[in-house]
Amino acid sequence: MLDVRQLDIPEVLEIKPRKFGDDRGFFSETFNRDRLRDNGIDLDWMQDNQSYSAEAGTLRGLHYQEPPFAQDKLVRVLRGRILDVAVDIRNGSPSFGQWVSLELSADLFNQILVPKGFAHGFLTLEPDTEVFYKVTARYSGEHDRSIRFDDPAIGIDWPLGGRQPVLSAKDAAAPTLEEAETPFTFEEASR
Repeated sequence: MLDVRQLDIPEVLEIKPRKFGDDRGFFSETFNRDRLRDNGIDLDWMQDNQSYSAEAGTLRGLHYQEPPFAQDKLVRVLRGRILDVAVDIRNGSPSFGQWVSLELSADLFNQILVPKGFAHGFLTLEPDTEVFYKVTARYSGEHDRSIRFDDPAIGIDWPLGGRQPVLSAKDAAAPTLEEAETPFTFEEASR
């Protein structure tokens, strides 16, 4: 059994697997292809990724890959807490350039599905945070792209409290959405 909820951009979903606990701890099927299919999510997951961030305030993103290596992502937190963000970069979409966010944590035990045609990023809200995610295409450096996390045209409200985030050199030098190559169209992504 899964609880699936659409976010404000309906293609982005929150997924909560059932968790069974007793005095020993808990058990959960965090991924079940048939249960996802029963909820209309029929994707071919190809690769698992895991990241560790030592410091709170580490920001990874906004990332996406161009076709033919565009990726759907199913993201969850193994330890700690993040604010996960998806930005619609599908040309012609009524929500192009808009963003949605969801807090993910080990305690909340929730996941977010970020489909192709969205740039994805997250900010760690606690130190020693581990994030695990499935993707539907392998990593391709040749097709890897990013958009500035602080692009004013997008206006993401990152809870940084006036601090500067911990960024990679790649993310610090990312272009704005207007400057970025966004090869996705709303019509293609909606099929």
